[in-house]
Amino acid sequence: MSTTQDLVSALKAELKAVNITYADLATQLGMSESSIKRVFAKADMPLSRIDDVLRVLKMDFAELARKVADAQPLRRELTLEQEKAVVADRRLLLLAICCLSQWTFEQMVGTYRFTDAECVAYLVRLDRLGIIELRPLNRYRLKVAKGFRWRPHGPVMAYFREHVAADYYSGGFDGDGELLMLVHGQISTAQASSFVERLQRVGQDFAQQHLADQKLQAAQRSRILGPPSSFCDKGRSGVAHCGQNL
Repeated sequence: MSTTQDLVSALKAELKAVNITYADLATQLGMSESSIKRVFAKADMPLSRIDDVLRVLKMDFAELARKVADAQPLRRELTLEQEKAVVADRRLLLLAICCLSQWTFEQMVGTYRFTDAECVAYLVRLDRLGIIELRPLNRYRLKVAKGFRWRPHGPVMAYFREHVAADYYSGGFDGDGELLMLVHGQISTAQASSFVERLQRVGQDFAQQHLADQKLQAAQRSRILGPPSSFCDKGRSGVAHCGQNL
């Protein structure tokens, strides 16, 4: 839940965005400017006063709450308990991967064997787990950062190692946009750290390109990325592959 301080901070930002000063607000609310300054300085505003300010801004409370939610820091990692809940249900894990890949509701039900009601139910569970914020018309906002990762030794990575990795790497990786390299040799620890940093930047580049590609038509994105994938993916992730029969 958002605190009153968060709501007041959001109100300040909205007033500034539309160039409404404390003096302007005081006039419209029939209060003194000093009273308005004191209320905002304390950041302890009753809901009735928040409603008054929202009327001046021509906003409703739901819109303000969304802005507060959008401003909250995003998760870079789930808790152990959250990951256990996700991996306990393979269908839930599949839809979590779809959401992380920013699939639409229509893509999810059109690709996998989910009814609309089943898909909504799973999205509600992901909302409760803090991975997404479910919005009207089956839309959602991710509550994880672009650099989000599963816990290195957590339940989800354990699932991938046991059920996905061998099947995934059994592919030929010889199609367009596919590559699997096996390079022999040994380097120093310092240089290994440098390579890790470079690979992390590749992952960030992939995440940025993924966001940019959301502007493309769905059919174009499918040809480029296929089902939910990771930055080292050859076009189809193991989870998406094992989910085809769900």
